[in-house]
Amino acid sequence: MTTEANALTTEHSAVSGLAHDARGGISNPVLGMILFLTSEVMFFGGLFAAYFSIRAQAPVWPPRPPSSPVDFSHTLQIFPLVGPATVLLIISSFTCQLAIWAIRRNDRTGFLRNIGVTVVLGIVFLVMQALDYTILAGEGLSLNAGPFGTTYFTLTGFHGAHVLGGVVMLAVVLYRGMAGQFSARHHDAVEATSLYWHFVDVVWIALFTTLYILPPKG
Repeated sequence: MTTEANALTTEHSAVSGLAHDARGGISNPVLGMILFLTSEVMFFGGLFAAYFSIRAQAPVWPPRPPSSPVDFSHTLQIFPLVGPATVLLIISSFTCQLAIWAIRRNDRTGFLRNIGVTVVLGIVFLVMQALDYTILAGEGLSLNAGPFGTTYFTLTGFHGAHVLGGVVMLAVVLYRGMAGQFSARHHDAVEATSLYWHFVDVVWIALFTTLYILPPKG
């Protein structure tokens, strides 16, 4: 077997020192992530479609449950938690991309530093979301508080689960990076994880705009 053939058969090894695939195209991890995110777009698209369908049919939005004296039109507040949490999540997308640029130029120190910051920001976002849920529950907004509560917690809950999954993926990438498994010639898993994290960020921006920016109806 020739040297060139050996290089081609080992192009996707987890050992960072192996030769990079010079044939071009999209690697298997990145292609797999793109296909997975395509299904996720349809999943969240269905959730958004359900939300806007229910909102369009309601004469007043957010509606007030007959058995509740709470006016939900003033319940969702951007400050003090949701707005800062949104900013942190957007910043985490930038730090994730900085990590990609760093590993592409074989700057492993910069890569590890930025991935570590991204993991921390993701965890902080989840903690702030949990605190916001606690505040909302104290104000009477829960999963069974009519269609508004159901749609709100369904949308944000599924997104929170995706953020948690992204944090786990980033933590694995960080661990593997600390073990020296990534380099400028081998970082397909990092690229795939960054695509997922950027997707999570974009979905939250859409959710934030839908739930907190759109004015009440009626």
